[in-house]
Amino acid sequence: MKIVPLASVVRECDRLLKPQIFVDYEGAVNGLQVENQHGVSRIVAAVDATRATIRLAAAQGANLLLVHHGLFWNATHPWTGCRYELVRQVVESDMAVYSMHLPLDAHPTLGNAAGLARALGLRQVRPFFMEKGRHLGRRGLLKVSRASLSERLERVLGAPPTLLAGGGDSCLRIGICTGGAGSHMKQAAAEGVDTFITGEGPHWTHSLAEDLGLNVFYGGHYATETFGVKSLATALSHRFRIPWSFVDHPSGL
Repeated sequence: MKIVPLASVVRECDRLLKPQIFVDYEGAVNGLQVENQHGVSRIVAAVDATRATIRLAAAQGANLLLVHHGLFWNATHPWTGCRYELVRQVVESDMAVYSMHLPLDAHPTLGNAAGLARALGLRQVRPFFMEKGRHLGRRGLLKVSRASLSERLERVLGAPPTLLAGGGDSCLRIGICTGGAGSHMKQAAAEGVDTFITGEGPHWTHSLAEDLGLNVFYGGHYATETFGVKSLATALSHRFRIPWSFVDHPSGL
């Protein structure tokens, strides 16, 4: 069994994603969040670092868990109850945890938006959706009916999206920013797209989509953010010749 030093894998992740050039949300803590003792022989990717995904990763023999949403979004003390169980699972499994938030959203080839754009068949893909000084999404062209795009999204994401039908029956200029960008659809419209795909948004965005003349698809925060960790794990697997797998623990949101 091949074992790669954890430091080597972390350096490659940081080289690919360049977290040092990003300003992220408080609590993201991009990079290595938990180290291990014995290096990396198997990678598991997941959207979220939770007790459930850590348990599933440990069952697959992982000693590195790659996630988009890490461990430190909320207060991490005291280490009691559920929090203690999470920490115990990580330590007893000798599992390192590496998390990457906005840099993984933004990456032009490995990112969540880039992966969804490829899966949908967008053409002439380029950067989109400037936030915190970086383009976090991708935009491209796809001449398709609104109904057909909804069907494509259902096939790609595994569940029918929620449609806010503020625009016309046809779509062409499509922008993608995965996760929870629905409340920023004014920005998407200002960048010239007629269709905006994201994960989720608040209730009041329904009337805003109508006011903007914008078609908006909510594909699910979780479902739209499975692409980046899979792409990163694939790249690391090719680089270091170690196996990887994905543990699916959908939130339904």
